[in-house]
Amino acid sequence: MFEIMSADEAALQINDGDCICVNSFVGIENPIELHEAIHRRFLKEGSPKNLTLVSSAGFGVFDENRSAEGYIRDGAVSKIICGHFGAMLSTKRLILEDRFEAYNLPLGCISHAIRAQASGVPGALSKVGLDIFVDPRQEGPGINHLSTSDDYVKAVEVDGEEFLYYKLPKLTVALIKGTAADHKGNISFDDMFMSGDALSICQAVRANGGKVIVQVDRLVATPARPRNTIIPGCLVDIIVVTEPEERPVAYRALTGGFEIPYEEWKSWYEMIDALSTTRPQANPVYNIIGKRASKELHEDDIVNIGIGIPETVTKYARKSGMLARITMTVESGGIGGFPASGTVFGAMIGAASVYDMANQFDLYDNGGLDICFMGAFEVDQYGNVNAHKSPSMYPGIGGFANITAKTPTVVFCLTFNTKGLSASRKGDAVTILENGKIPKFVEKVGSISFSAKRARENGQRVLYVTERCVFGLGERGLKLLEVYPGIDRQKDILDLLPFEVE
Repeated sequence: MFEIMSADEAALQINDGDCICVNSFVGIENPIELHEAIHRRFLKEGSPKNLTLVSSAGFGVFDENRSAEGYIRDGAVSKIICGHFGAMLSTKRLILEDRFEAYNLPLGCISHAIRAQASGVPGALSKVGLDIFVDPRQEGPGINHLSTSDDYVKAVEVDGEEFLYYKLPKLTVALIKGTAADHKGNISFDDMFMSGDALSICQAVRANGGKVIVQVDRLVATPARPRNTIIPGCLVDIIVVTEPEERPVAYRALTGGFEIPYEEWKSWYEMIDALSTTRPQANPVYNIIGKRASKELHEDDIVNIGIGIPETVTKYARKSGMLARITMTVESGGIGGFPASGTVFGAMIGAASVYDMANQFDLYDNGGLDICFMGAFEVDQYGNVNAHKSPSMYPGIGGFANITAKTPTVVFCLTFNTKGLSASRKGDAVTILENGKIPKFVEKVGSISFSAKRARENGQRVLYVTERCVFGLGERGLKLLEVYPGIDRQKDILDLLPFEVE
């Protein structure tokens, strides 16, 4: 039977050495009050310590003084296993300073490993990750010098086929945020943007004899409809009722609480985008890339569009009317709406369906998308892509590896170079006003997020769309497919590449 406690009382139930699994997605739906109660206890008692934190998609809020950042920074955590660190501002710096062990696994593979643990199976098999950095025959998932364990990813063979086997430590504490709890402890997610891995996390923790702690906005007398209950009360140990965080009116569009006609998607998106503290500035170069990339869309396509430059694809898909004829998806589980961006990335405007994250990655891993548009830090002569780390930053792989692993058409959207790049467009003609100081096309990428070798074996069509040209993946490496009007093939492209292309 569940108990109702304060956040500080709930924090007392966490033991030294526990493995805490957090249900959130990058910067949304994070049980912030529970994290901050853990921090208060740690500052007072020095406990709980030696914690392991696991999360498919990360659990920051783009504020290094809130959520889990405090107790991670102050030394309560010895290990983090995570898909994405983008919203964890201080944590991703500390990782590169070797302050604790840190492992980066593909988001969908963590989600599936959690679900496997819930069913009593220690890990999950996947072809996602073969031949990229996480493959132990390449680099392995360890991020810093402390992270040398080979427990979490193994290369195995089953029935003559090659797989990676993803395994997590035993999860002993679940930290979940829901909307409401009824008198039987059933948890609904009515005002939430997504449910993520919530059910699988709770099942796994209970199977391991641990504690399920759920933060909710309110208690209700009337139970939710059975299909709206994400976590049944029999799986819940502790309920913490907290004052709901005040959200701008525009965010109501992301909960699915009311229908949003297609004609209103643009206005709602603009209202939400205006609230984001991380939205990219308008850039003419990005618009050139987005307009060209959007021409790869076809009616009835099932699509995933990454954050950053790829988001401009939706702008031109909307202008052409194609947006109304495709089905958009987002990793957190949304299908059939318009993905939000910035600090609420993972939420969706006008979604037709929002289901568990593991189910979304079932779709992605099995080639259920028709096309995806992804960003990139760098691309090498062979067509390999690095999208998860740079010399000074490690946001992590997120869902990138799952999304690109089997999708029939993969379109990378990136500038030819960066830091100072300037270009203009008049009609169809593009003029490079100034080249950037840092090349994006290099002889060899620093780390592999996308394997060109694996893509060729899968028969995938791969494009690399820039502001001046389009490359394709050929049999030996990059192949120059298209040069935009106004661009000098030799001066603006070939002379700037450190390698030859077809």
